[in-house]
Amino acid sequence: MSDRPSLSASASTSLTSGPALTPIAFVNAIVLAYTRRGMDPAAALALAQIAPSALTDPAARITAAQMERISGAAMQELDDEALGWFSRRLPWGSYGMLARASISAPSLGLALQRWCRHHGLIADDITLELAVAGDSATLSITEHRNLGELREFCLVSVLRNIHGVACWLIDSRLPLNRAQFPFAAPLHAGAYRVLFAGPTEFNAAQASLRFDARYLALPLRRDEPALQQMLQRALPLTVLQYRRDRLLVQRVRQVLAAHTAQTHNADALAALLAISPRTLHRQLKEEGASLQALKDEVRQARAQDLLLRTARPIKQVAEAAGFQNETSFIRAFRSWTGQSPAQFRRLGKALPPA
Repeated sequence: MSDRPSLSASASTSLTSGPALTPIAFVNAIVLAYTRRGMDPAAALALAQIAPSALTDPAARITAAQMERISGAAMQELDDEALGWFSRRLPWGSYGMLARASISAPSLGLALQRWCRHHGLIADDITLELAVAGDSATLSITEHRNLGELREFCLVSVLRNIHGVACWLIDSRLPLNRAQFPFAAPLHAGAYRVLFAGPTEFNAAQASLRFDARYLALPLRRDEPALQQMLQRALPLTVLQYRRDRLLVQRVRQVLAAHTAQTHNADALAALLAISPRTLHRQLKEEGASLQALKDEVRQARAQDLLLRTARPIKQVAEAAGFQNETSFIRAFRSWTGQSPAQFRRLGKALPPA
């Protein structure tokens, strides 16, 4: 998807200083693509500072920088951005063409639909589909032929590509509710937590990613100059996670409302959101929000609704709104409304219907 990397680039710069989390199995898949073409991967391996001996160690891992380097080199040498996955090569620039076809869309949903449709025009071995059911969106892959030994690398890479581009298009993290794959858990299954940063299931019916459908309505935040710059070095999109989540405030409100009893502290809330407490606080601050203010907002709305619609005792309303005792609830309610819960209920029920 990016401009061609130079195979003569210096390999003196260390590519191994970061965390080594990418399974050597993915490197072996690239080596297999070379073998099938009757070509030697030695130059690409050397450029990525990957020792040939590592290829025989199933436990070996490489860094994201090494994976970027060997993938880019292989795509150039093989002139195949699909790295041997499909029955025909995808010449250099194929995925860049998909990005150009998607970037003019007014929303992420339409951009992803275009990506799925146009991907079928360049590779008919698989079909990508975007489906929405209720508040959940799913990107899935239907396989039309046996992908053989490259199946895992293909399915993982295609989903990481489209997920990475989606995040880039809206300049936001796109949290995954679930990633599913139609094969048994590999020895390196732990790496999937890094690749997809969410719950992963194996032995599923098909490969898919599930996420909150509200992200589909977000407008794109990229233009042609930004696309040109991204295409100079697009491969990191497939391995790096975005820090910012443009719907985080909405997601926090939703989780607070749905899990009142389980979100008394930031650690519990962050766990439900699949992020760290530190990240939660930092991103909320970036969005001009605070956890306490959001908790108060959700609790107040819940308490007022219960006071006006039900005859529950104040103590039960306090518990349902997420307070551990009635006294702290009454104190908080007075700070929100200037009234006690009993006064609010009495005055609210005395008002004529709107």
